[in-house]
Amino acid sequence: MADTEIQEENLQTWETIKPLVVAISSRALFNLDDSHAVFESKGLEAYAKYQISRENEDLEPGEAFQLVKKLLALNADETNHQGVEVILVSRNSADTGLRIFNSIEHHGLDIERAVFTNGESRFRYMKAIGTDLFLSGHAEDVRKALSEGFAAAMILPGAQNKQHRDQLRVAFDGDAVLFNDEAEQVYQAEGLEAFSKREKQHADTPLPDGPFRPLMQALQNIQSAYPIENNPIRTALVTARSAPAHKRVILTLRKWGIRVDEALFLGGKPKGPFLAAFGADIFFDDQQVHCDSAREHVATGHVPSGIRNS
Repeated sequence: MADTEIQEENLQTWETIKPLVVAISSRALFNLDDSHAVFESKGLEAYAKYQISRENEDLEPGEAFQLVKKLLALNADETNHQGVEVILVSRNSADTGLRIFNSIEHHGLDIERAVFTNGESRFRYMKAIGTDLFLSGHAEDVRKALSEGFAAAMILPGAQNKQHRDQLRVAFDGDAVLFNDEAEQVYQAEGLEAFSKREKQHADTPLPDGPFRPLMQALQNIQSAYPIENNPIRTALVTARSAPAHKRVILTLRKWGIRVDEALFLGGKPKGPFLAAFGADIFFDDQQVHCDSAREHVATGHVPSGIRNS
């Protein structure tokens, strides 16, 4: 088969059955602390020399490595679902990025596509890639992606899930993540009593979409290909809400047709220990205080959206 025919066939498959697409930066995927320190202290030229001289030295896993490995493992069986593609989006040049590709090969990650922007913003490629989730250590790119409607999070340094199960476990905050932040705005402006009263009054009115609703839906689409009792993905809602504000959340998810496997209404308790008990491979939250609690136990993505980040 000619190269052009292969390309046309691949494009037709992509357009017909679009996979869940995760765009990830090199610093989220691998530990690049040493080389980044060279860049910060000595500049771009020294950084390039450092990377090229070490391009055959394999990089250690980064904060999102375990998540990526489990996402790609979903493609390994023969179950009929949309599949997952992980695409590397890096501020490296192709020259300095060779070390990253070598490390991808060493770790056996099935990542074939990459975008190297040589210092420029990666954000402008999000739409072309078909991004469902963007993970990066660069705050500006994450904010731009969120402003254009993409699910995006800044991966924070911290702990990893130590339970080492094969099942992919993803946890989400509610307000400003799965839902928009209209309720949080009331809380910030008028306090807890007004927030609780309003949520009780509007219990039957679905909350508007937040930036991560499409990602949650995409995960559920894959989940639906498997039986509930033996599913490779498990999701959790981990929120600071408590009764009576829980009802609107439950009814919203029901209206959306989205099933969360576990729901934790913590009423302001620190989220970290609960996320450790759940065994999250990644947790997404908009509030830094909750991210700081979470990152002591599991990989955490800060979602700089909503009033808390304005």
